[in-house]
Amino acid sequence: MDLRKLKKLIDLVQESGITELEISEGEEKVRISKGALGGPMMMASPAHMYQAAPLPAAAPAIEAPPAEPEGHVVRSPMVGTFYRSASPEAKPFVEVGQSVSPGETLCIIEAMKLLNEIEADQGGQIKAILIENGQPVEYGEPLFVIG
Repeated sequence: MDLRKLKKLIDLVQESGITELEISEGEEKVRISKGALGGPMMMASPAHMYQAAPLPAAAPAIEAPPAEPEGHVVRSPMVGTFYRSASPEAKPFVEVGQSVSPGETLCIIEAMKLLNEIEADQGGQIKAILIENGQPVEYGEPLFVIG
């Protein structure tokens, strides 16, 4: 596959909303996917490995990191989906301003079809709920602030 054809494929990926394109031509196989930084990354057959040079992109605006809330932060112990209640019809386990004691259920995180209750590791008052219901959470992501 010649370089002009590869350049056209890279441009196609950049201009369209797709994140990955894979094309086979005889024994040659090319996969172009947008990497984490937004630039395309290209993979070819094992005999030929290429990486496209990143195309110039607008510099992202630099934002100040959010200020860490005051109080004890309860963090997610796993990757999953955050739920404030046991079911969509049920009332949330806790609300801002509510007092909690150690061991009290704060939320549920669904991971791999398992519902895991997340409990308060210390007592106090819920100062903030940092995640929206139904949103994905990462390991170590702040969920609640207890003051």
